[in-house]
Amino acid sequence: MRILLAEDDPSIGGPVHDALRAAGHAVDWARDGAQADAALQSEPYDCAVLDLGLPKMDGLQVLRALRRRGAATPVLVLTARDATADRVQGLDAGADDYLVKPFELDELAARLRALARRSAGGARTRLEHGDVTLDPATREVCRGGRAVALSAREYAVLEALLQRPSAVWSRAQLEERLYGWGEEPESNAVEVYVHGLRRKLGAEFVRTVRGLGYTLQRT
Repeated sequence: MRILLAEDDPSIGGPVHDALRAAGHAVDWARDGAQADAALQSEPYDCAVLDLGLPKMDGLQVLRALRRRGAATPVLVLTARDATADRVQGLDAGADDYLVKPFELDELAARLRALARRSAGGARTRLEHGDVTLDPATREVCRGGRAVALSAREYAVLEALLQRPSAVWSRAQLEERLYGWGEEPESNAVEVYVHGLRRKLGAEFVRTVRGLGYTLQRT
């Protein structure tokens, strides 16, 4: 997934950013509300993690502006405010979920996976195509019932392809799922990860559509 993290406290934002990156997600970290609002207007995100107490433009303002534009980006709100009225205010402003600080990173990751499933219109916990399965909760990938070891970025490419198995993904679209702000992809990075998937999951599992990009083999 490509995730926007809007958090001004580095003691919270740093570990969250690193944990989500380690899980194979592309993460853009905004340190204030104005930066978060600009990012949401210019970039496509699968989910946003939004702190309410942001400088320059608070989280509720960012959230309301997002919903006024008609954007359906799933938003998980982070806050130190534990009062029911504060939670209600956030949900009424358009938040999809709410997590009170302090929180466990595993719970945050699980909530983001749930938001992504709901956004995709389903409640499936596993992604499947042919004899290949991917379990986002455990990050286990299997082919024919046998576990397959993938690198974090091979996993990210596979997850994207499995989420929309009939779509053709361009190299630029896949790079957006792999790299956050400040990370410069190598010119052939996507090709390298696709080659790795073919080697591990079968030469025909990922098809090249000439001039357009990549898609999964027909089943």
